[in-house]
Amino acid sequence: IQEQNSYAGITNKILGKKANLICVAYPNMERFFPKEKIILTGNPVRQSLLKHITKNDALERLNLKKDKKTVLIVGGSLGAQSINESVAAQLDLIRTHSEVQFIWQTGKLYFERIVKLLEETTPIPNLQIKSFIKEMEIAYAASDLIISRAGAGSISEFCLLRKAVILVPSPNVAEDHQTKNAMALVEKKAALYVQDSKAEKELIPTAIKSIMNDKLLNELRTNIATLALSDSATIIAKEVLKLAHKQN
Repeated sequence: IQEQNSYAGITNKILGKKANLICVAYPNMERFFPKEKIILTGNPVRQSLLKHITKNDALERLNLKKDKKTVLIVGGSLGAQSINESVAAQLDLIRTHSEVQFIWQTGKLYFERIVKLLEETTPIPNLQIKSFIKEMEIAYAASDLIISRAGAGSISEFCLLRKAVILVPSPNVAEDHQTKNAMALVEKKAALYVQDSKAEKELIPTAIKSIMNDKLLNELRTNIATLALSDSATIIAKEVLKLAHKQN
């Protein structure tokens, strides 16, 4: 079995008692599983993200300014309501900080509503909105700071790509595992954390303050890179084949 999160789910805790091998993405998982069955593999990520794209090329392809810091805001393909509401509540602050540019992926569920909201307000030249970003590798390459939920897959991507990130864990997941994922990074000074219930007031101010602090950004990038585990899919596949040969 594979456990993607830093806090094991109920199903995997049960299956772990019978499993021959347990692939994990975080250390110290012997809290949940027999130590002798655990192998630290990391989580597989989309291979397209590992394409080498220069920051300048990414900024050019997104029609962004090369002399400005860039914040990428993502909430998954469908969007994250509380993150969207947090951005919408701070449009005036975004407008006044023209030295920072924002890419806001709203998600398909919220896009039309947000377009309408922006049509009713003063233009914000440093804010670019998108319903969905297909080529995430370009958006990642362009960004100096990312705002995101704390899903296991996303965190694995940030580690491999050495991205500075503010994590806003979803409160609507089993056993609050996204908060546990986030805190596993925060404890190592590898990410920043904003609680979902406080995001409307704190998220954008924290992002603007953080992105102007080069020392902090470099520290976050350096520390998150130490948590990266590459070739996870290949390692897991090889372990599956080893088990299959043993059974034969």
